[in-house]
Amino acid sequence: MPLDTFNQRKKDVLSRQDQSFKGSWDKKISKLCEKINSLENYYTTSSCSGRILLMIDQEKKAEGLFKWMSHDLITFNEQKKAIQKLEKLRKNIKFKQEPCILHIACKTLKDANHFLELGFKAGLKKSGILYFGSRIIVELNASEKLEFPIIVNGKLIVDDNFLKIVVKKANENLENGWEKIKKLEKLVN
Repeated sequence: MPLDTFNQRKKDVLSRQDQSFKGSWDKKISKLCEKINSLENYYTTSSCSGRILLMIDQEKKAEGLFKWMSHDLITFNEQKKAIQKLEKLRKNIKFKQEPCILHIACKTLKDANHFLELGFKAGLKKSGILYFGSRIIVELNASEKLEFPIIVNGKLIVDDNFLKIVVKKANENLENGWEKIKKLEKLVN
């Protein structure tokens, strides 16, 4: 990619307003993003340190699917209250814990390979290089994930004991992802 095209695209992307569902920078990954964005041959296009959510279970993406979300550790009680509110919707709801993810635009394929190696060293094993015409993007993704139906036709299909296990595991997964973010931050020069 010509240098001026990459630099202009970087300038344009980094000057845009945050368009995420959250509506603000994710603090647990923002320091890493700032470090990447300060490098000449890279810039971030999207990022998330991981999240736990309850959403309407349907194939097509649409507005209003996310009914509850946290980018922090959760408690059994707050999750139980959120679920109880959603039972009234009489919809199918799924529980999701999504891992950290980071998209990094790279000036060259050599740059992309370098960043992919850093991601692997940090433990972000579910990662790769994506090509979009003249754009090269590295997607770094942790592998810790949970996803399953929790409410079917308005009825909770799991008991409290199972929900306690799920909350514990989801929190552990988030913490593992945050450790990987810290490892990557140390590796980025």
